[in-house]
Amino acid sequence: MSNSVKQESTSLVSIVTPAYNSEKFIRSTIASVVNQTYTNWELIIVDDCSSDNTVKVVEELSKSDNRIKCFKNETNGGAGVSRNKGLEMATGRFIAFLDSDDLWYKDKLETQISYMIENKAPISFTSYDLVTSNNEKLNKVIKSIPFVDYKEVLKNTIIGMSTAIIDTSLVKKDFKFILLRTRQDLYLWITLLKRGHIAHGIDKVLTSYRVRANSISSNKIDGAKKVWYLYYKVEKMNFFTALYYFSFYAFNAIKKRLIS
Repeated sequence: MSNSVKQESTSLVSIVTPAYNSEKFIRSTIASVVNQTYTNWELIIVDDCSSDNTVKVVEELSKSDNRIKCFKNETNGGAGVSRNKGLEMATGRFIAFLDSDDLWYKDKLETQISYMIENKAPISFTSYDLVTSNNEKLNKVIKSIPFVDYKEVLKNTIIGMSTAIIDTSLVKKDFKFILLRTRQDLYLWITLLKRGHIAHGIDKVLTSYRVRANSISSNKIDGAKKVWYLYYKVEKMNFFTALYYFSFYAFNAIKKRLIS
């Protein structure tokens, strides 16, 4: 890495983490951020009215590290509401996303930020592996692809939320999440890539995605319905265009399902 890149790579990374009843996992998720080799970050955790000790755990950890910041929603609104609040609070050049039960490899930020600066990448994402609720490796990897544009993201929801980073020096920070309980992350990428941005894939496993049977995202049928809604109602595609892209989405979703 050149000296100029080293100097520029000290730019602040704002990490947005929505949390809801995450007491069991949030401590290890935060630890994976604290242990990063890249140290110039702020972790913005937005709690969505948890009924467990999520807030207590986060506030306890924030006392020993002022880079960890805890905010609370007044009413339960879903991950989209929490992520939008996190975006409002974010002050960094780079916006990263990390769900409250996922984990980062320690060189995640350093590797990804260096790549983005060197390649002038507005958006990047990486490969990720799958682990159980008990952090046991499932020996399954979802591999990234080199580049994703607007049409490609409609066909293949390959961008893992907890792997993604946006450079707001290249992407105008006027984006937000649509208020759906699921698939609001997909619509963010649809929105940004429709503007002409390209998402760069890094073929290196830098994130672990926790597979939980009771998570909202595990409801594949409901998720598929939301994708159709995004294509047909929100994007206002005609029926056959929506069906064309949805068929690719379904094929790739099934392929990922077989892997996981």
